[in-house]
Amino acid sequence: MADSELRQRKQQDAKPAKTKSSSKSRIDEEDAYSPWLDTLRVISFLFVASCALSYWISNGESFFWGMRNKPHYLRVDWWKAQIQGPIYLTPEQLAAYDGKDTSKPVYIAINGTIFDVSVGRHIYGPGGSYSYFAGCDAARAFVTGCFADDRTPDMRGVEDMFLPLDDPEIDAQWTTAEMKEMKAMELAAAQRQVQDALKHWVNFFGNSKKYHKVGYVKREKNWLEKQPRRELCAPAQQGRSKRKPRHAKEEK
Repeated sequence: MADSELRQRKQQDAKPAKTKSSSKSRIDEEDAYSPWLDTLRVISFLFVASCALSYWISNGESFFWGMRNKPHYLRVDWWKAQIQGPIYLTPEQLAAYDGKDTSKPVYIAINGTIFDVSVGRHIYGPGGSYSYFAGCDAARAFVTGCFADDRTPDMRGVEDMFLPLDDPEIDAQWTTAEMKEMKAMELAAAQRQVQDALKHWVNFFGNSKKYHKVGYVKREKNWLEKQPRRELCAPAQQGRSKRKPRHAKEEK
């Protein structure tokens, strides 16, 4: 019995010593812990993740977000446009965004819609191959290809470039009624070609990853009626051909 009590007292005396040793060990571990190691791990992870994301978004162009043509959501001017909403500029106001003032963006317009093409300043700015389009709505030039002469949104008569030239000798193969009907069909087809060509360029800029829509051209009412009707530019006129003979149309 005495031996049993002695062993119990020894165990009780040993417990405080064990607790004291365990507490001291935890204190030493806490003193040795440094948050900088975890911080360094987080920073390293974010750096690697950023490089990987940049490489993926840029299609392998850059690890450090140095891509030439950043997507819209990575550009400050795009976010500004989203927050501010569309802008409305008169033709005179639009002319100030032709790229000559480097503190301003470069704008072009087509069919009344304004696009920011600042990313392509070397192309649309002064001295660029497409500088004719900057600072104006040159919808007509996009279709006719006459960059210098057709810097205007006036599309009247552009369909003529898709119409065949009249030739008395060839045209005599049809009756007056047949010729009238055929010319009506040719005109409708030519007008569709103009619309399709214009739509192509509107979609080109509207769907571009480099350029984005910022607003619209503001014009006075009935502005087109006040403009003299333009002649078809020489290159577009020269691209026209004579109407095909009747037998060629029938064989086709």
